[in-house]
Amino acid sequence: MAFGKQPSPVPLFGLLSFLLLLHPIPTTTTTTTSTTGIRLNVIRKPSPEVPIFREAPAFRNGESCGSQVADRIHVAMTLDANYLRGTMAAILSILQHSTCPENVSFHFLCARFESEIFSSLRSTFPYLNFKVYRFDSNRVRGKISKSIRQALDQPLNYARIYLSDIIPVDVNRVIYLDSDIVMVDDIAKLWGVDLEDKVVAAPEYCHANFTKYFTDAFWSDPALAGTFEGRKPCYFNTGVMVVDVEKWREGGYTQKVEEWMGVQKQKRIYHLGSLPPFLLVLAGNIKAVDHRWNQHGLGGDNLEGKCRSLHPGPISLLHWSGKGKPWLRLDSRKPCNVDHLWAPYDLYRSSSLSLEE
Repeated sequence: MAFGKQPSPVPLFGLLSFLLLLHPIPTTTTTTTSTTGIRLNVIRKPSPEVPIFREAPAFRNGESCGSQVADRIHVAMTLDANYLRGTMAAILSILQHSTCPENVSFHFLCARFESEIFSSLRSTFPYLNFKVYRFDSNRVRGKISKSIRQALDQPLNYARIYLSDIIPVDVNRVIYLDSDIVMVDDIAKLWGVDLEDKVVAAPEYCHANFTKYFTDAFWSDPALAGTFEGRKPCYFNTGVMVVDVEKWREGGYTQKVEEWMGVQKQKRIYHLGSLPPFLLVLAGNIKAVDHRWNQHGLGGDNLEGKCRSLHPGPISLLHWSGKGKPWLRLDSRKPCNVDHLWAPYDLYRSSSLSLEE
């Protein structure tokens, strides 16, 4: 497995300063919370639902890095207490393997204001460049259909559909990542992919049985099945995507995905959550990138989450899509072999101490 260049951590000094307190976020979709401010290591009594994490090293740009403004890399992820441990590991892996970690800007989408999560993020990554946006769950509550796994039915799982409405209009491109990934290569390589005239870039898996993502009711209806006419649709995983946000807005892709969600409510045409409507709109019309950028399925299937082995070939990103999450399997003392690849990025501190060291 080829790992990207790892910048040398910069030692932290013992200077104390006050922890920046968050202001309440109004219930609008585009509200952000700034990350500017000075940090202090203080006694913090955590919420029982929010894990305690060790502070990550500070990663600095290499000598070859350009302007932190002109060469900014935008990464979007969701932020949820249930997956926070995975998010922390993902962030660490991205920064650790980036040649220019200070150029990476994170955009976090959350369903509700939870100050404990934001405080934990700040204390774990004091130098992280990030903003938090509230995703209004009401936008999808009436559009979600029950799927084969409850976790797939959560409103926040659909937030990626609304990225173009949520992040600032001056952000023209973004890498969307799920919280159950670790990156073992320089994210700048993925960021630099040429989308050509496509709105999304992602690894394509044309050997997969595409028909299984839709029901017999879909394939037996000529009007529905005809949606792929003129295309050669292939499966792609929406947990790792490079999105041309400007083209997404101009093409009205949010509305196109929502229309298929409406069809699903009337006539069940698929069993999974937010993936099939993406396939219906974009499959066969994306920019294909190397499979190394999404070694997915490491969490097994959506029902049992059985162990799976790595696919052959080089790896730049590991993805525990499926029911089995590495932190849960490690805690249960019944990890899969691939979970040991995630463990080095785990910042979780299992001690019950409430003091930050």
